[in-house]
Amino acid sequence: MMLAGLNIVPALPETFLLCAVSVLLMLDLFLKENSRAILLGGSLLSLIVTALIVLNVGESGVIYTFHHMYVLDPLATAMKLAAIATVFVIFVYGTQYVTDRGMFKSEYYALMLFALMGICVLVSANNFLSMYVGLELLSLSSYALVALERDSVKSTEAGMKYFVLGALASGMLLYGISMVYGGTKSLDVNEVATIIGSGAANMVLVKIGLVFIVAGLAFKLGAVPFHMWVPDVYHGAPTAVTMFVSSAPKLAAFVFVSRVLGQALPALHGEWQQMLMVLAVLSIAIGNITAIAQTNLKRMFAYSAISHMGFVILGVMVNSQAGYAASAFYVITYMLMTLGGFGLILLLTKAGFEGDQLSDLKGLAQRSPLFGGVLLLVMFSMAGIPSTVGFISKFSVLSAVLAGGNVALAVIVVLLSVIGAFYYLRIVKLAYFDAPESTAELSTDKGMKFALVVNGLFILALGILPQSLLDYCQQVVLASFAS
Repeated sequence: MMLAGLNIVPALPETFLLCAVSVLLMLDLFLKENSRAILLGGSLLSLIVTALIVLNVGESGVIYTFHHMYVLDPLATAMKLAAIATVFVIFVYGTQYVTDRGMFKSEYYALMLFALMGICVLVSANNFLSMYVGLELLSLSSYALVALERDSVKSTEAGMKYFVLGALASGMLLYGISMVYGGTKSLDVNEVATIIGSGAANMVLVKIGLVFIVAGLAFKLGAVPFHMWVPDVYHGAPTAVTMFVSSAPKLAAFVFVSRVLGQALPALHGEWQQMLMVLAVLSIAIGNITAIAQTNLKRMFAYSAISHMGFVILGVMVNSQAGYAASAFYVITYMLMTLGGFGLILLLTKAGFEGDQLSDLKGLAQRSPLFGGVLLLVMFSMAGIPSTVGFISKFSVLSAVLAGGNVALAVIVVLLSVIGAFYYLRIVKLAYFDAPESTAELSTDKGMKFALVVNGLFILALGILPQSLLDYCQQVVLASFAS
């Protein structure tokens, strides 16, 4: 472990990203309309360079800097790389979509990169104050992205709902943090844990703060009963933005929950375990049951996301290294699945037409056997059917729950997951057994098609050979939580 007062090297990825966004915004002032492809190229190049910097600065184990407010550990490095890869894929998938809707502007790329920078700050924050700064940078960028399609009433309405409810959740989180500070006289994650463990904290204030913090964290994860924003935001936002909101911020939210509950407040495990258990079961139950009634794919994926976040919460609830590793594996593989799901929507989408209805998938396997196969892999994985990565991720979380002695809870979750498999298999039925309602050509974006096939192959490969990623998740959790 390395300690440093103002060592800027661990924060080089965020520093470079900020400079890159500034350059892209300035460059846009001098670009003509037919030269906007430079924005895409510059953004993708910025992501590649940022990833290389993360790999280089993350080789030294656990490093604390900025007076212990910032930590670079293996968990932060892993989640930064996963978030960068996610945004890279979103840029590739969404190129045709943003071009058709007049969103191919510097604002789209700048806001997406600013949100990524918020994720990077959040996953490396070792102080409640720096956590809040990263969270707000991510949140404010996301609000603007959701409402970016200014001529769309749905997009504007979704942005307003997201902003109002997000501000409420941020207020609850900040109030909870202030209570913890009042009880421990510290905002440092490690110091808070030490003070509470030594019995020197005002436990009444800390426990009040814990309730508000868990509520704020549940909102960011989209867990029941703080899920009301999820379906409206997913449905109303432009699909390329929905793809981002549904994936990369989940990585940051997992690390946020892990650091706050697992590293700052482990002494209160008995209190927050019960709260997380209720949140997880309600999320899996309501998410799966409500998804059955949806006819819009984006809303269905929204309720699906709520149920998947229930599994992530279950892993954290166990408060063991196996549990955190299982949740880390789950959130990374969920990112792959959700990118594939929204990639299929973009495959069907054309200028003036949103391919986001269940009926739009009818006969997809007849129109394109290749992408019918990709849809099959994505849906089977989300349902948790063996030989796909979704099965392995669910199995690893349930194994951690069983190891913690929660047999009844594991049985309930398995039964609820069986209910959830219905609406995924219904989509496969539509694609393979129903006659197509449209014979229109699928998207002509070759880059997106190639990326979508690779996405499907990753889902299959990690389902058959998951051990390398499982071992990696265990290693980063062990190294980070032992520090």
